[in-house]
Amino acid sequence: MMTDTTILVLSAILTWLTLCTSSGLRIRAFQPGGTDRAFGNRDDLPEPTPLAGRADRAAKNMVENLAMFVALVAAVHFASKASEQATLGANIFFWSRLAFWPCYLAGIPYLRTLIWLASILGMAMIAAALVW
Repeated sequence: MMTDTTILVLSAILTWLTLCTSSGLRIRAFQPGGTDRAFGNRDDLPEPTPLAGRADRAAKNMVENLAMFVALVAAVHFASKASEQATLGANIFFWSRLAFWPCYLAGIPYLRTLIWLASILGMAMIAAALVW
């Protein structure tokens, strides 16, 4: 099992990857004119494809959840409450988020929600380690 600090770093990397993927799909980086849009101000963005829309929503969801995750991991460390429960919660969060991303991109609705709930459970485990 990885430490919560390692998970924090990996979650930041995962967030960066989701944002880059979202941006690349939105600007259609590998199509004609995509490189110009990538290096430009992106004033002339084409309408997003369904995949680009899902990638954007998945990236925004990751950023929103990362903010809560960082706060919880920091609180655990500031309060000197690091524990196996908090570490397990961090691991559940990360692996759930890693599974959530391709599931969201593939457009699988109910499974995506169950995976998201697992990541929330991971954060709840970290929060519980702070309280008990």
